[in-house]
Amino acid sequence: MTFSATQLDAVIKAYDIRGVVGDTFTTDLARAVGAAAVEVLEVRGDAGGPQAMVIGHDMRESSPQVAAAIAEGVTGAGADVVMIGLASTDGLYYASGAMGLPGAMVTASHNPAKYNGIKLCRQFAAPVGQDTGLAQIRRLVQYGIPEFAGPRGGVRHVDVLVDYARYLRELIPLSEIRPLRVVVDAGNGMAGYTVPAVLTDGAGLPSLPLEVIDMYFELDGNFPHHEANPIDPETLISLQRRVIAENADLGLAFDGDADRCFVVDEQGRVVSPSTLTALIAARELQRVPGATIIHNLITSRVVAETVRANGGVPVRTRVGHSFIKAEMARTGAIFGGEHSGHFYFADFWRADSGMLAALHVLAALGDAPETTALSTLLAPFDQYNASGEINSVVGDVASATARVLAHFADAPVTVDDLDGLTVQATDWWFNLRPSNTEPLLRLNVEAQTSEVMTATRDVVLGLIRS
Repeated sequence: MTFSATQLDAVIKAYDIRGVVGDTFTTDLARAVGAAAVEVLEVRGDAGGPQAMVIGHDMRESSPQVAAAIAEGVTGAGADVVMIGLASTDGLYYASGAMGLPGAMVTASHNPAKYNGIKLCRQFAAPVGQDTGLAQIRRLVQYGIPEFAGPRGGVRHVDVLVDYARYLRELIPLSEIRPLRVVVDAGNGMAGYTVPAVLTDGAGLPSLPLEVIDMYFELDGNFPHHEANPIDPETLISLQRRVIAENADLGLAFDGDADRCFVVDEQGRVVSPSTLTALIAARELQRVPGATIIHNLITSRVVAETVRANGGVPVRTRVGHSFIKAEMARTGAIFGGEHSGHFYFADFWRADSGMLAALHVLAALGDAPETTALSTLLAPFDQYNASGEINSVVGDVASATARVLAHFADAPVTVDDLDGLTVQATDWWFNLRPSNTEPLLRLNVEAQTSEVMTATRDVVLGLIRS
């Protein structure tokens, strides 16, 4: 079975496959992706590689059927399947890394209930994007996959939850921290499955000095309480209120597939992911002095400043997990952070894990003196004023960007085009990036004061939208 270019254009993104279930995204497509992945990711082991693919899925109603369809495609192409069932995306990465197998995770992450999708990785959780295999998979799906004449592969079922939880606990031990009271909003997503295993004794592991107050732990792909998308401030309001009401030390919010984690401090304030990147970078540099830390170009200046202050080497890269992971591999970096709430760890096969980020925050606060609040602990990493990402619909992205560049041509600034347009002055900077799929420009501004940030933001928005 082949698929039209129009259908594939609608679902194959830069880093994954995602669409509306029963419309642009079907089990037939999932089956074809499984078969194509065997060819592109060399899953059969024809060249001495792995002999199987590991498959996991989230809690969406369609996810078990999609996972089964991928498995049909993989086994029909002559490779075996290791089915791990319910999993967070970082749980799938754990399985891929620990078993040395390519993987497929069925999830649409934070998207609404009508969506589903597939995230692919090579063995040891190496990324698969447009430049690293996804474009080849698309070509095979569109034009036809070679018929495999050999025997079908088999399927075996493995539960990795306990091993996943134990591995994370070994990376970031919490047994000796001071007692903490933490509210966790799982958003009806996969954190409702993984948090009890990692942060409590739900997987049969020893209890930790944590009192976990759960919110929306029931697995429900219809997201009855709010979208599982913590980058949207509206989805964090109930968590902020609950942290204050419970007099908790902090709050944690995960997205639908639990690969991202956002933090709320004891005052109910949302902590910037850049602040968390700086905190984790400082902790990792205590463990590995002089190491390299990766950050994308829209993280706060405080990240690079913190890395340098702690004796590390900051490396700036484009936005997107494939760029972060590629730079980590190239430089031997031990950690990478993005302002979107993705955090990458060399000890986790350079993959992103919201749970590992959460453990770092809990360990940092739990190791601090009894009276230290999270807001106090994070204050040194919260030095600047940021606009957040502002999207503008424009008719001509190139012309709008050119207007902005011309405006600052004679100003005392530095300009680069690593990812869109970045303009930096002494006390402010901004980045203007085009969307890959829409006629949008995305603006991020940061400055030393809110007044300078606001003024800079308004100038650039005026130029974009004029």
